[in-house]
Amino acid sequence: MQGDIALQALAFLVLLFSLTFHEAAHAWSAWRLGDPTAKQLGRLSLNPAVHVDPLGTLLLPGLAIATGAPLIGWAKPVPVNLRGLRRGRRDYVLVSAAGPGSNLVLALAASAGLAALGNGALEAPLLAEALFAALRINLLLALFNMIPLPPLDGGNVLGGILPPSALVGFERVRPYGIAILYGLMLTGLLWKVIGPPYVFLMRALT
Repeated sequence: MQGDIALQALAFLVLLFSLTFHEAAHAWSAWRLGDPTAKQLGRLSLNPAVHVDPLGTLLLPGLAIATGAPLIGWAKPVPVNLRGLRRGRRDYVLVSAAGPGSNLVLALAASAGLAALGNGALEAPLLAEALFAALRINLLLALFNMIPLPPLDGGNVLGGILPPSALVGFERVRPYGIAILYGLMLTGLLWKVIGPPYVFLMRALT
């Protein structure tokens, strides 16, 4: 029991760092592309406290840990001013993609760490567990966030490349995005969407 609690705590810490890195990537890319809004608000930081969302960072992961569901979540969205970006919507696509992209980078780094550890995993089980959790959680975060549904990053990427005529209709979905997302979670359809690519990538990286 104590071992299970320790592993759950480790997984939560990995999730918290991964979400923090995700939001900091949004803030950094927005700043580099001309919009200092997030930087001025203190969001260009690896301090988890400035990114925590009570629902997505605390409650949802807590329920996932309690029920054994896949450990995913979200942090407080980074504000972006499109008028501050040098190329407007085109740069917003890059800012939106930076979050999931950062999770893929962390997943690849964790995979490389596991490969380097090799048989040494038996001598450093906590490190091996942390790396495996980082791989698993960051792949889930990347795939989850790239679902093309606003307000997720995938929805913002899609909104940034749609022609104006299609964007109007697409934006009408935004107020209902969270409700649709919860519907996908509660019905199990979410896993049917991200499960197959997750399994494929986990097999490829382990």
